Amino acid sequence: MKIIGLSAYYHDSSAALIHDGKILYAAQEERFSRLKHDFRFPVMALNQCFKTTGVNPADVDAIVYYEKPFVKFERLMETYLAFAPKGFTSFRKALPIWLHEKLFQKKLLQDELLKFGFRKDVVQNLLFSEHHLSHAASAFYPSPFLESLILTVDGVGEWDTVAAYLGKDSTITKIREIKFPHSLGLLYSAFTLHCGFKVNSGEYKLMGLAPYGTPRFVEKIKTHLIDIKSDGSFKLNLKYFDYCTGLRMTNKHFNELFENSERSADQELKQIHMDLAASVQLVLEEVLLKMLVDLKKEYGSKNLCLAGGVALNCAANGKIHASGLFDQIYIQPAAGDAGGSLGAAWAAYYLHFKKTRAFTGADEMNGAFCGPNYDDDFIEETLKEEKIVFQKLDRHALIKKTAELLKEQKVIGVFQGRMEFGPRALGHRSILADSRSRHMQKNLNLKIKFRESFRPFAPILLAEDFNYWFDGPSMSSYMLFLAQLKHEHRILPDETEKHLFGIEKLNTVRSLIPAVTHVDYTSRVQTVTSRNDSWTYELLKEFKRITGISVLVNTSFNVRGEPIVALPRDAVHCFMGTEMDALVIGSYLALKDQQTQSTDSQYHKKFAQD
Repeated sequence: MKIIGLSAYYHDSSAALIHDGKILYAAQEERFSRLKHDFRFPVMALNQCFKTTGVNPADVDAIVYYEKPFVKFERLMETYLAFAPKGFTSFRKALPIWLHEKLFQKKLLQDELLKFGFRKDVVQNLLFSEHHLSHAASAFYPSPFLESLILTVDGVGEWDTVAAYLGKDSTITKIREIKFPHSLGLLYSAFTLHCGFKVNSGEYKLMGLAPYGTPRFVEKIKTHLIDIKSDGSFKLNLKYFDYCTGLRMTNKHFNELFENSERSADQELKQIHMDLAASVQLVLEEVLLKMLVDLKKEYGSKNLCLAGGVALNCAANGKIHASGLFDQIYIQPAAGDAGGSLGAAWAAYYLHFKKTRAFTGADEMNGAFCGPNYDDDFIEETLKEEKIVFQKLDRHALIKKTAELLKEQKVIGVFQGRMEFGPRALGHRSILADSRSRHMQKNLNLKIKFRESFRPFAPILLAEDFNYWFDGPSMSSYMLFLAQLKHEHRILPDETEKHLFGIEKLNTVRSLIPAVTHVDYTSRVQTVTSRNDSWTYELLKEFKRITGISVLVNTSFNVRGEPIVALPRDAVHCFMGTEMDALVIGSYLALKDQQTQSTDSQYHKKFAQD
């Protein structure tokens, strides 16, 4: 049975295809449209789906959308009625959009689907999952668990902002929920916006900023903004928020509470913003841990699955792992709304069509490598069209040469195999560099990524070497946990460095792998096995052979504001638009100093800053 899952019309739209419960394809629309967080119907992602899999639209048995639009519209209407007449201006502006996109969304979806050639009976019987159920299904069904507690946390779905489920065999049963307007995700987003970052895209920046700060506002947040109960349930004080009725997340009361520190994106980051980031991060972790302690006490599950946008907070995930509450934790790599398409397809297959789960005990996400792949003929044609000077090498020679270039401190764009699904580049659409360089973090941020200097980079390493370097979950294939660098590898600050504050800490050398060691000695680790990614595994083995360590810097193949590269031409353009030294694409190697054309110094300005 072939089922298409869709996510669209909010942010990070995507399309997924499963066949008898197995993933054939999953990808975000932004990768192909080149518009970050593209919310439109995933026309390009669906087209790539059929090209990649060879499946014909007429062969699809069911199509499912990731949430219930009418229920979401109902929530929007009820919220405005509850707060009337406050917010009437924003209500008047929003109503035409809601009527088009929410109330009549079924017809909107059906019209789009008929253009693709799907069978009329399939389109007429379009299915709708629930937002948080789609999240839950996206995490449980690919997990290596027959039974698990499932927690989904985000801004808001239809009504739920938090939902807990029990997954067993082929079934998922809801056991708890917290409803809008009380939202942990929206609380975190409020601080994201207050500190000058964009909602729905800048939350990871706030998380990265937190280690530079002191959590001196924790009690103020807990006193004024959020009432946390012993079981992790909570209520927000809506006096400080405008997201129910206004066009902003917060209001003047919020700003006054935090010393009138609201920042715009172009203003300097100050210590107070770092302290706010540190504070709300601790509050987030406290609420999540209280929830999970109580759920574990009542239901006793040894396993945990996580999804929803908050599940991308790897610092909180690291704290959950360190708590020892669960024997195993599985997090959907596309935990945000993009992953809802895949979860919706699984929810339809197992819950609507009552299919039996063919359990294997393995991670069914296939390393998150669910997108398109391109053969050497297509890649070579692209390189020639773009007038790139290149050489073709066999696999062993290419890996050997790449490792040598990395040892020489070269920055390399890597384009190999199937594209990753979700927000992380995991080695197939990555920029790699030497983690031993004390200047690499700064150079990558300023010259390659064109992004804020405080942003940390993640290490990618052999899974068997994890326990030598770090304390934490030894299998971290999806870069979703923070791990602590072992004490024996730390370089402690000297007397002059002990007195540094905030961003001043940035350029201190903290370990033998400084490019991937954050100021608090944490790293967002990705581990690699030969099973989940043989090409990257062999590269890490070769790099270890010639340097003694298997740790590289891994960051996404893009510049700030640009979606991760999808097509070979995207990789070429990004390579020629930055100070990257080499491009390793398919079986081909291109060196920047051999190119006859000059670097496009304006490339990074083509994308709106996120």
